[in-house]
Amino acid sequence: MKNRNLVYSTDQGRLCPGCEQPTSECQCKKEDPVGSGKVLIALETKGRKGKGVTVISGLPLMEAALKELGKKLKTQCGTGGAVKDGLIEVQGDNRQKVKELLEKEGFSSKFTGG
Repeated sequence: MKNRNLVYSTDQGRLCPGCEQPTSECQCKKEDPVGSGKVLIALETKGRKGKGVTVISGLPLMEAALKELGKKLKTQCGTGGAVKDGLIEVQGDNRQKVKELLEKEGFSSKFTGG
């Protein structure tokens, strides 16, 4: 590892501070799982004009795998939703269905909230 702490180069653009390679060719990328491993399923209505959204948090997956699982859950529930900030949002109150689908995928989960 070089000790120059270079983060930008005019010929290569933004550089990784760890290996000083262009960010597209970084050698030291380590993707950590987004979630903590404690999978929680909640129903949120706050700030959504009374519409309920099932929110899944704590999944110990990389960002790409989280998006893939989110797409699968939305398809199985027949609704829309989003994957952002390490959370999967599925429109509507689909808590029971999501819990069953997550257990089929090998994740134990708990309901949270009222």
